[in-house]
Amino acid sequence: MDHETCVEIESDADMVAARAAGRALAERLGFSRTDGTLIATAISEVARNILVHAGCGEILLHDVHERDRHGIVVVARDCGPGIQSVELALQDGWGSSGGLGLGLPGARRLMDEFTIESVPGDGTTVTMKKWRARDPLERLRREREQREQVWA
Repeated sequence: MDHETCVEIESDADMVAARAAGRALAERLGFSRTDGTLIATAISEVARNILVHAGCGEILLHDVHERDRHGIVVVARDCGPGIQSVELALQDGWGSSGGLGLGLPGARRLMDEFTIESVPGDGTTVTMKKWRARDPLERLRREREQREQVWA
């Protein structure tokens, strides 16, 4: 992990800041504009859930690197009432506060990996990842940098 950003979520303006941070990280990692938009949209969905259901929380963003791919990790955390039934919350159309019930299922579809940990009365943590394959030149450059670090 090279970079971590934390955005406190307490208002709609904070959602905008979290989206912007997600887009900036995606751009820095070489994601396409389309993928940057998908990441920003998923961040909006989980940030909206924080505001509606918990009132406040945080979005953590960081990069992750593997041999053949780069990724963005988004962790949305709150100390709200938790989700009574995660299984129901992930179904399209199920919403507990009068919404369309598309937030969590939509975010899950937009990202490559998606997990929820929630304890009623103790808050919710949503972790999402989006991956981008490294091209061969990037892999060679990274391997060279690692060899140079070993010899330094």
